Amino acid sequence: MIVLSLVVAAAYLPGLSGGWFFDDYPNIVDNRGVQPGDASIASLTSAALSSPSSEFKRPLASLSFAFNYLASGLNPEPMKATNVVIHLLNGWIAFLLVRLLMAGATRQVTLGDTWRAVIVAFLWMALPINLTAVLYVVQRMESLANLFVLLGLFSYASGRRRMLADGNGNGNGNGCVLAAGGMVLASAVGILAKETAILTPLYALLIEATVFRWKRSPRESRRDGPSRRVIALFIVTLALPLAIGAVVIVPRLLADATWAPRPFTLSERLFTECRIVASYLRWTLLPSPGGLSFYHDDLKVSTGWLAPWTTLASAMLLAALAIFAIAIRRRLPLVALGIGFFFACHLLTATIIPLELVYEHRNYFASLGIIIVLVTLLAGGGNPDRIHDEAVRPRAALLVIASFAWLSFTAFTAYKWGGDPLRLPTELAVRGPMSPRAQYGLGRVYVIATGYKPDSPYLEPAYKVLEKSASLPRSSTLSEQALIFLNARMHLPIKDEWWASMRKKLEIGPVAIEDESAIMSLAACKMSGECDLDPQRVLELYVTALSHDNPHARLIGAYSDFAWTALQDQKLGYDMAKLAAQTEPNEPAYHITAARQALALNDLPTARLQIAALERLNVGGRLSSTLSPLRSTLANKEHDAAPVEAR
Repeated sequence: MIVLSLVVAAAYLPGLSGGWFFDDYPNIVDNRGVQPGDASIASLTSAALSSPSSEFKRPLASLSFAFNYLASGLNPEPMKATNVVIHLLNGWIAFLLVRLLMAGATRQVTLGDTWRAVIVAFLWMALPINLTAVLYVVQRMESLANLFVLLGLFSYASGRRRMLADGNGNGNGNGCVLAAGGMVLASAVGILAKETAILTPLYALLIEATVFRWKRSPRESRRDGPSRRVIALFIVTLALPLAIGAVVIVPRLLADATWAPRPFTLSERLFTECRIVASYLRWTLLPSPGGLSFYHDDLKVSTGWLAPWTTLASAMLLAALAIFAIAIRRRLPLVALGIGFFFACHLLTATIIPLELVYEHRNYFASLGIIIVLVTLLAGGGNPDRIHDEAVRPRAALLVIASFAWLSFTAFTAYKWGGDPLRLPTELAVRGPMSPRAQYGLGRVYVIATGYKPDSPYLEPAYKVLEKSASLPRSSTLSEQALIFLNARMHLPIKDEWWASMRKKLEIGPVAIEDESAIMSLAACKMSGECDLDPQRVLELYVTALSHDNPHARLIGAYSDFAWTALQDQKLGYDMAKLAAQTEPNEPAYHITAARQALALNDLPTARLQIAALERLNVGGRLSSTLSPLRSTLANKEHDAAPVEAR
């Protein structure tokens, strides 16, 4: 196992030299919160609560980025190396877990179980589909959450085996505590890295249903039937939370307003996810550059069972797989378990939550289930004594071929993720010729390479790629923004059609986060004085984007800054600042802006309200350094406003 871990590490090594990528920027590079100046409680609390990725902030992952920053600054290489270490550690825990599962409920772990577990762990670590959970720095959120998922499942399996193997009942209590406590604690900690860890009890339920089958421990009553302790455990950890979620969360997820920002409806998402989940299977077992292209924004949305026809075909494949798992759950429990892991892993990301449709890193745990199935079927996993059988060896040879192919593909892609800044964007543009994001990513790197010099050899390629990206179906306004930004920085004429294209896309909507970023980038460049832009043009973009229902606080807050600074319209800027704070009351940045503007305009009652809101959000003193000058300014203004006789 040590040697195989080193082989996987060597495959990933070329990718460590790569730079930041995609969502690394808002979460790490441009997020001052995860770049603390010291390791004080206030700084680390601020870091923990700084993630823009989720309402739950994912504090454990953000803290890990902060510790990386304290150790080596804003250098992506150590952060990528940390991700590789987490991935290898996950591989080792997966090995320990699968070894127990191979042995079943009570049988002693054999050498065959150990070898099959080694094969599973190695193949899983080498899978190309898992690369983005490793070299894509921000997706440490996924791999770190699954570190605790795997620990929780190992604890559960160990505890249940201890319960069932205890003939005298002496250790049954400890086994029960290990099974229940380890699973619950690991799940609770894992959620702090990413919400996907909430599925840990469901995975444990699948292990119970297929491997342990609700068997009673010797310490429990001698009556026949399932273990009441285990049933009670899953009622508390799974059934009750599901019932509460169904009542509290599901109605909000089904509301039309929830889906308004997305370019697809709930029904379209469910239809499309049939094709996507089926594609995940293919990309895991038969990876290809066109499949593992990272960007999948060129995916056609399904509007019905036969639009396109592959929607129904995919749904039938998935249904057949689920029926197969149920049918063979007693004869081949690990096959059923692996299929169950795959489906359960996608319950959050492929159903009614309005996330983006597809990302490869969502298969990080699901792919472990697929590998368990593959090894069980090809390496005699259904019978612990068959690993050396003549009939098994030809099938096991397929695993050797697969491991070589997968590891080679992973090493090749890791090489593309490293080195020259143009290498990865060029590769992804080739893999996704119709992907607006892939083409924009290449164009953006060309823009940076120009150095904003009109005689740069990268200028023409930048224009060509960005104009292609802007014309692709379902493209955002980022490409037009990059073209405007490029010419504005070089003080060259800006084409009217670029502005017109941005406005048209914003009018049609919905306005995505990428579109918000495009407008904000142009506004920031104008306010900094680096871009020669007509402020009225930028104003038109803001007004158009904000004309849609339920605009994001992020866009409202950015409009406030632009109105206050660039337009010198303090009333408009102030109104927008208060609206942003009202729209997202748990985000301190909006209250800070509103408080500062209220103080500047001598609106002391509003300043008090905004400062009070900040004090409620001052967890661990993270906002103390910001609150202190605000309180001081407010006190001085209150003193000046007080009547002379009251002083």
